[in-house]
Amino acid sequence: MSVQEEVLEEVLTETKEEKQNEIVVFNDDVNTFDHVIEMLMDACEHDMLQAEQCTLLIHYKGKCGVKTGDFEDLQPRCTKLLEAGISAEIQ
Repeated sequence: MSVQEEVLEEVLTETKEEKQNEIVVFNDDVNTFDHVIEMLMDACEHDMLQAEQCTLLIHYKGKCGVKTGDFEDLQPRCTKLLEAGISAEIQ
């Protein structure tokens, strides 16, 4: 089979890219480390270590993305954080 006889088949694959949203928690001078850790464990289902690490990032960096997912999943979680007095938003 010569090069001229070869048929190149181009396969187009459609990739569905779903936009992943993220809950971002911001630092404040009101909430204690323990309160933020407890709320991250409750609202975002973090384990203790993950919640502690996020809380340290929030404190030293000013903010931290704490949960990624679909908007429908994140909205009640973010609302729970807001109701607990924690500054958070979905981005």
